[in-house]
Amino acid sequence: MLKIFALAIVATALAAPQPDLKAAESCDASKCKLPDCRCASTNPPEGLDLDQIPQFVLLTFDDAVQIANYDIYTDLFFNKTNPDGCPVQATFFLSHEYTDYTKVHDLYVNKQEIALHSITHQALTDYWKNLTLDGLQAEFGDEKTLITHFANIPEDAFKGMRIPFLQLSGDNSFEFAKSLGLTYDCSWPTQTFRKPGLWPYTLDYRSNQDCPIGPCPESSIPGVWVVPMIDWTDKSNNVCSMVDACVDIPDDDADKLLQWFIDNFNVQYQGNKAPFGFYIHAAYFNVNPVRLEAYKKFVDYLQTLKDVFLVSPSKAIEWIKNPVPIGSGDWPACPDVEDLGCTKQTCELMKEDDPNPRYMTFCGTECPAVYPWLGNPLGDQ
Repeated sequence: MLKIFALAIVATALAAPQPDLKAAESCDASKCKLPDCRCASTNPPEGLDLDQIPQFVLLTFDDAVQIANYDIYTDLFFNKTNPDGCPVQATFFLSHEYTDYTKVHDLYVNKQEIALHSITHQALTDYWKNLTLDGLQAEFGDEKTLITHFANIPEDAFKGMRIPFLQLSGDNSFEFAKSLGLTYDCSWPTQTFRKPGLWPYTLDYRSNQDCPIGPCPESSIPGVWVVPMIDWTDKSNNVCSMVDACVDIPDDDADKLLQWFIDNFNVQYQGNKAPFGFYIHAAYFNVNPVRLEAYKKFVDYLQTLKDVFLVSPSKAIEWIKNPVPIGSGDWPACPDVEDLGCTKQTCELMKEDDPNPRYMTFCGTECPAVYPWLGNPLGDQ
C-alpha cells in the first residue's frame, strides 16, 4: 500500500505554479525592507562597512546521522565557541534511513541545527522535480513528525530544508517550506553569483539568481528565505555546489587540501562576506582520511579569525534581519534549546517490500509496529 502511495505521488506530480500564487515582479527596494523582505543582491545588508560585518560560515552535512559519524561531529563542533561566546554550530540535513535518533537528540541539545532532507531520499531526480505539495508533505512534513517523535526534540526546532540532489520543484518546494513554518531552503546553487557572492534573500519578489538545476521558483512567495549555495571551484576551475562533488582536488595531502579549502573561503571572506557554505554528505570523510584531517585544520583555522562565525543558516538569517556591527549590544542571542530527555531504545522492524529486518535506534520505550516510512512516519500498523 505504501509503495502504491509513493508511486501515485510521482505519477500525479506537476511542478506548475499553484493557482493562488502570483507571478513575482522585479524587486522594489523601497518596499522590500528588512526584517521581513530582502531583494536578491550581492550587497551586504543595510550598507554596513565590511569590517563591521561578520563572515558567516555554514558547515552542513546531508544524510543519516550514525554512531560512526556522530563521534566525528562531537570532536569537530562540541565545546567550541564563536567570537560572541555562542557555540559553534553545524547543520544536519537529515535523511531517515539508517539514522540513530538518539544521536540526533544529542546533536540538538548541544546546539547543533537539525534540518529536513526527506524520508526516502529517492534516487530518481525526476521524483523530486515533479513533487506536488502533497508529495512534499509526505517527504518533509511527515519527516518533521518522525524526527520530532523519535529524536524527542521540539516541533519548533526545524528551520530549514534541502531537497535531495538539489533538485528543486519550481514554486512547490518554497511554497511548502512556508506552509510548514520553515525559515529557509538551502537547495539552490549559484554559479553566476560567486564573486561577489549572493547574500540570502526572500522570495517576495523575482529572483535574479541563475538556475543551474531547474525548475526554479517564478512566483511571489513572501517571507521564505533562500540561502544560496555559492559554488566552489576545483583546481581545474570546474564549479561544484557540494564540496564532495568537486573532482580535481589535492586529495593526497592534508595541508594542500586545507589550502584549497582556504582559497575557496577567501573568495567570500576577501570579497563581500556573503555567507560561505561548506556543504558535504556524511560519507565525505569515509573516502579518504586526509579529508577529515584537512577539515579539522580548517575549523581550527577559522577559529583564529575574530570576525568569522560558524553558525547555522537560521542564525545567519537572524542577523541579516537585524544587521548590526560585530560586538553590538543588539547581536543575536545564543541558541536556546529545550532538552526533553531521551531513553534509548533499539528495535528490529520490518519494512514493506523488504524481507530483511531493519534495526532502528531512537528515543522512546515502545517499538513501532513497522519500520517508519513514507505515508506512515510513526510506523503504525
